[in-house]
Amino acid sequence: MYIESVPNRQSPPAVLLRESRREGGKIKKRTVANLSDWPTDLVEGLRTLLKGGVAVERAEQALTIARSLPHGHVAAVLGTAERLRLPKLLLGRRSRPADARSRDLVLAMIAQRIIQPGSKLATVRALNAETAASSLNGRLGLGEVREHEIYAALDWLVARQPHIETALANRHLSEGTLMLYDVSSSYLEGRCCELARHGYSRDHRGDRPQIVYGLLCDPEGVPIAVEVFEGDTADPTTLTSQIDKLKKRFGLARVVLVGDRGMITSKRIREELAPAGLDWITALRAPAIRQLVDAGPLQLSLFDDRDLAEIAAPEQFPGERLVVCRNPDLADERARKREALLAATERALEKVRKAVQRQRAPLRGEAEIGQAVGAVIDRHKMAKHVEITITEDSFSYRRKTDSIAAEARLDGIYVVRTNVPAETLSA
Repeated sequence: MYIESVPNRQSPPAVLLRESRREGGKIKKRTVANLSDWPTDLVEGLRTLLKGGVAVERAEQALTIARSLPHGHVAAVLGTAERLRLPKLLLGRRSRPADARSRDLVLAMIAQRIIQPGSKLATVRALNAETAASSLNGRLGLGEVREHEIYAALDWLVARQPHIETALANRHLSEGTLMLYDVSSSYLEGRCCELARHGYSRDHRGDRPQIVYGLLCDPEGVPIAVEVFEGDTADPTTLTSQIDKLKKRFGLARVVLVGDRGMITSKRIREELAPAGLDWITALRAPAIRQLVDAGPLQLSLFDDRDLAEIAAPEQFPGERLVVCRNPDLADERARKREALLAATERALEKVRKAVQRQRAPLRGEAEIGQAVGAVIDRHKMAKHVEITITEDSFSYRRKTDSIAAEARLDGIYVVRTNVPAETLSA
């Protein structure tokens, strides 16, 4: 017995309860009942029964949703981690049964950091059953998670770091590969971090101690190794440990280290990279570019019809290749920013000038006027482009047009500096 819908021209289809049987080699149908007037859910319930299913009450009466935990983002993050072989990478080859619990807690912290960043205590609350924010705990089978376990798992991870980084290096690096390296910093609260120091703050929070960290990546930007330094560590001095890491721990005989002009300096090249046998790619600072222009090797007319040229300057940079690039969009942006900073500086200086010239309680004294002017100049870093004249009872200023024009000539120009031969890497 079954239910069949029969088309009925312009009218709604007829819903019939039928049975079929075989007579003389032919299949014959018999209509048992016409169900066309029945409600749709009633018809579907009967259809389920006829197929051997079990009919239940209406869903809103039979089911009560006590709780619903979001799952899609958890599945996406953990699925990606599986494709990256992250669980295997964390655990390593030689592991104990207890390590699996630490590995799962670390995976949970990584996933939670991506799904909803927060403190470690917030992570514990998001994982435990009573306060769970997602299906992450159930997906990893963690059960009850306590605060001390989270911190113990972090200690476990730190001990595993050299093995994890070596495994990543074996997976992603090869002889002669490019290595991208840069550093950054993060300020922090509290007084218990043994690495926290006051230093150059990229967060513009000089009032807070900070840590400095350096990241090594492969040519595709895949992170290979990270190291944390004291907060007052200068960027170039972090290179020493990276060289040791590349040569000794990763066992790479030939590496091309890529870093910015503040990282790979002439001193570091001479004292560390060259003795270690490492190739490098970096860039020149603005004063060095200006010297190339003044000395003649770099002719700005090169960029009349091209935006990249390779030049040689054997006297200043023997045995090195210099690749000069010009970005017209960056040139326009630097010109716009310089003009905006000059205009802002002049507006602030004009206020000082008016304070000196006012009739009532004028600003007097070279020291007092100089202090007010210094605060303005320091704010926008335009002292090199503004000429200041201060006396006991007067103050004037004007733009240094020659200085501005000299800087504008180099807008948008980079000089990439390397010892890598042309047959290895083209310009």
